[in-house]
Amino acid sequence: MSNEPSPASTARERVGFIGLGVMGAPMAGHLARAGHAVSVYDLAPDAAQRLAESQRGITARASLREVAAHSDVIVTMLPNGRVVREVVFADDGLLAGWARGGLLLDTSSAEPWITRETAARLAEHGIAMVDAPVSGAAWGAQAAELVFMLGGAPDDVARARPLLDAMGRAVFHLGALGAGHTMKCLNNLITAVTLTATAEGLAIGTRAGLDPAVMTDVLNEATGGSWITRTHIHQRVISRSFDDPFKLELMLKDMGIAVDLARELGMPAPISEEGRRLWQQADAARGPGVSVSELVRWVETEAGTEIRSATSPR
Repeated sequence: MSNEPSPASTARERVGFIGLGVMGAPMAGHLARAGHAVSVYDLAPDAAQRLAESQRGITARASLREVAAHSDVIVTMLPNGRVVREVVFADDGLLAGWARGGLLLDTSSAEPWITRETAARLAEHGIAMVDAPVSGAAWGAQAAELVFMLGGAPDDVARARPLLDAMGRAVFHLGALGAGHTMKCLNNLITAVTLTATAEGLAIGTRAGLDPAVMTDVLNEATGGSWITRTHIHQRVISRSFDDPFKLELMLKDMGIAVDLARELGMPAPISEEGRRLWQQADAARGPGVSVSELVRWVETEAGTEIRSATSPR
């Protein structure tokens, strides 16, 4: 199914988009609305077809090679750097159909060392790479309010900037290739440790007789407040929905990247190490595919205390 863009947009770079999950699908839609001809591919063919049928300017392609043949810049939104490497270098992957002069814009959460390896191999074929992982979750992707953390050469970052501006609200260039993925794993490490400490503190307070809804309001006006208290506790925990679309196992993956980076740098990171160990326990207890919010349920189980308010549904 093809919905070709208007003639006025044909001077813009053609864009490929690989990975059409809760983040990728709205991101690709924003690029099409910005006037780019967008070729899409996902392991679930129905996802690509549905997006093409619903959005003018998007064409579902039958293979990675076909996406590359119709793209100048290709955006990837995939689970990790190993998957990115596979879609690029597989026998019928992107490189099989991509002309010299292309640019890979990887918005996945990935390992910086794999990113640098992928970029070095691409450079041998005349293709540049920028790592541009995101923060902002599913709602940020839908509203085009993502925050991008970039690593790459200045000229490549400048080339990617119009695409990033169409998908987000802020762009930070942190340095050479891999710097974006380094920043992303550290951001998620800090978020994960904050969620753990917040959940444990609320459980202690609840056991002591405080209302966790009021506690959260206090934290949001005091020094203990955070993105977690502003956007997660009332919305996911007090409501008892535990429905954040980001997966617990993906947060654990990013924590692992950060801890591995610290080890590679030869520096101790005891808080990070312990945080990762606790998240590993939660992952094993809650099972695969669960929401990141389930970390709080695990804390509740360990504490023997539910973080319930008088306003919580029964």
